[in-house]
Amino acid sequence: MKSTRRYLISTITCACITVSLTSVQAQSFTPAVIFDMGGKHDKSFNQSAFDGAERFKKDFNVAYLEAEVTADSQREQIFRNLIRRGATVIFATGFAQRTIVGKLAPEFPDVKFVLVNVKPEADYPNVQSAMFREEEGSFLAGISAASSSKASKVGFVGGMDQPLIRRFGCGYSQGAKYYNPKIEVITNMVGTTPAAFRDPTRGGELAISQFDRGVDVIFAAAGNTGTGVLQAAKDKGRFAIGVDSNQNHLHPGTMLTSMVKHVDTALYEAFKMVRQQQWKSGVVTYGLSNKGISLAMDEHNQKFISKELAARLKKAEEDIVSGKIKVHDYVTNNACPV
Repeated sequence: MKSTRRYLISTITCACITVSLTSVQAQSFTPAVIFDMGGKHDKSFNQSAFDGAERFKKDFNVAYLEAEVTADSQREQIFRNLIRRGATVIFATGFAQRTIVGKLAPEFPDVKFVLVNVKPEADYPNVQSAMFREEEGSFLAGISAASSSKASKVGFVGGMDQPLIRRFGCGYSQGAKYYNPKIEVITNMVGTTPAAFRDPTRGGELAISQFDRGVDVIFAAAGNTGTGVLQAAKDKGRFAIGVDSNQNHLHPGTMLTSMVKHVDTALYEAFKMVRQQQWKSGVVTYGLSNKGISLAMDEHNQKFISKELAARLKKAEEDIVSGKIKVHDYVTNNACPV
């Protein structure tokens, strides 16, 4: 009897330890996301991250911490506040987060950081970079624009003038020229600071200027500023191409398509890997080959995508993935071949 009793006590103790360890592991996972300027409802880049966080919350029943950057001076304080609140993995949207992550990563080695669109200044065992091949999706957007342009003149409106946004524009130009070597591509950048991503009025002004010059399709890669471009296209009865999130539903009838960058997938996968203790530092690349980049096709734009165009886009995508079509990446030499 004593032996049996001792065995039962031991079993109960082990069970309690198991439950306790499980509880500790659950408590030690606290994901967080920082939305960059433009806000989580910018209908673009930040919105995609928000959608990914919400999907993760629903699928795993795990709440997440969040914060929005509205001024550069806030960045460090926002990171530190989230860490103080227990964040164990922070998904930081926007290339502007690079410097502060480089500062905090060595100071908080137990916190995992995920950067988007940019690599850290040095290799840190607790930093991952989610990089996207925006030039690939933009190439397909360029084919779509050129095939739909009656004027053989298309436009691009970028947000902040820096290599990442130039990558969109360069891929777009290459795709347009691939379809029609004689097409003209007009490019405008909104500004030189992060504020360029949150100025819809200026975006609309640049779009109208391009339309007045004969452009009949504009691709906007400008965050919340791009909503002004899309509205101008609606007002003028011209085509627009959205970016980052699927923006086709915003103005059905004038939205040709959207070049979707699946930041939501990058966030979802990062959080899931941390939760499952399978997360790794380094670079994770998303492109056409792994569905990290895509063109949005849905009920809002299907009438604009003919069978011939759909077939051409599919073939171009296959050729890009196989390497038959080589899309130049602007950031490799800060130059565009077209």
